[in-house]
Amino acid sequence: MRIEEAIVYCLADCGYGLTTDRIAQMINAKRLHVRKDGNPVTSAQVYAVIMRFPETFVKSEGRIRLLI
Repeated sequence: MRIEEAIVYCLADCGYGLTTDRIAQMINAKRLHVRKDGNPVTSAQVYAVIMRFPETFVKSEGRIRLLI
């Protein structure tokens, strides 16, 4: 699963906004996305993806939410 799909899955599954740290923890715990180098997904990587897709994600009050 691509990382942006994993982020959408986490946010849709919980139904409310999450921090980038919590999203990264959920992705790693459920192994929704595995990096090519085998290292765990970081909150910085989640943040970079969220900034790349402003039509899908919004950051407000320190939490990430879905726009769709």
